[in-house]
Amino acid sequence: MKRLTIIGGGASALMLAAQLDTKKYSVKLFDKKKTVGRKFLVAGEGGLNLTYNTTLDDLIDQYFPRAFMAPVISQFTNQDLVTWLKSHDISTFTGSSNRVFPEMGIKPIEVLNKITAIISAKEIEFQLDTKWEGWNKEGQLCFEHIEDVASDIVVFALGGASWKVTGSDGSWKNCFEKQGLRVKPFQAANCAFEVDWNENFIAIHEGKPLKNIALSFDNQFSKGELNISKFGLEGNAIYPLSRRIQEKLIEGENVVIHLDLKPTMTIDQLKAKYKRSRQAKVTGILSKDLNLDRTSIGLLKQFCDKNTFSNPELLVPTIKSVPIIIKSAGELDEAISTIGGIALDELDEHFQLKKIPNSYAIGEMLDWYAPTGGYLLQGCFSMGFVLAEYLNGLINREG
Repeated sequence: MKRLTIIGGGASALMLAAQLDTKKYSVKLFDKKKTVGRKFLVAGEGGLNLTYNTTLDDLIDQYFPRAFMAPVISQFTNQDLVTWLKSHDISTFTGSSNRVFPEMGIKPIEVLNKITAIISAKEIEFQLDTKWEGWNKEGQLCFEHIEDVASDIVVFALGGASWKVTGSDGSWKNCFEKQGLRVKPFQAANCAFEVDWNENFIAIHEGKPLKNIALSFDNQFSKGELNISKFGLEGNAIYPLSRRIQEKLIEGENVVIHLDLKPTMTIDQLKAKYKRSRQAKVTGILSKDLNLDRTSIGLLKQFCDKNTFSNPELLVPTIKSVPIIIKSAGELDEAISTIGGIALDELDEHFQLKKIPNSYAIGEMLDWYAPTGGYLLQGCFSMGFVLAEYLNGLINREG
């Protein structure tokens, strides 16, 4: 049997290990932490969002670059993942937002334990608390505190560079660059963005949510919720725009996003309601007739001059498009995910590194992007599954 080494213990690595044919491979999985799936569990703290229930085309549209991710997601879809989980006694349900979660009562740690049990039953060895440090002169794998390891095939699944406490710190970058691979700098994605709030506004509204709103930037649109923090804005409405916002910030361009406080109503509908109002004050009209909460009204006051706020012909269009200047992205380590990593042209169509023979890379250490909402985990699971299928057939093809 060929020796196969997996380095990393996140979602992509675990799916790979669970699907590998251990009649063909002797498999060891290394992770520098004492337990696997640390980031998987952190992601599940607010409810383990495993994937998103939508059509295949709509699912693929959420990934960038589409050309790279489309064949991966097509080979192991959201429906395939739900079926796979069910076959291993992990039932799921679809929430009102079409996000897919483990069935009520099943905790994230239980999902992780079931997946690791599948792997252990295949007699795959876990070598934990063991940090990978690169290669020796003979091309063997070097680890802290143990002898160098020879392997016929190596799969790297080392994660991105956010949530360092989970082990996903991007410290592997230098090792690959020394081998001549192009690794793009890491940037925060699915993160908070800085806004220069008025002191009075943030003193009153810090921590408040903005619900049922929409955002637009650079011809991209997103609906959902936002949370107002002292730093700025974060939430599922801004995450899908984060890649393009980051690109513009890095290019040194001014970034102005537009906030629609009433996405279910047109300007004409809002104007009609405004004109029918019997309220004497503008704040009364906004609150009683247009159903805007105090935080939304406070936002309008911050981003409108007095003339605009008092003139319905100017104010109503602003309600549909509040201009908010973004100053910077949040801290890399606090981001849900990262952009950057190994450039995709360093791999072939089977995730094999062109400059390092018999070595593959999957998961967040590659330069791809998806918003939150189950897309990140789906992407990682799909990569692990697809690579396992390829490697399982590799020996037959070589034979």
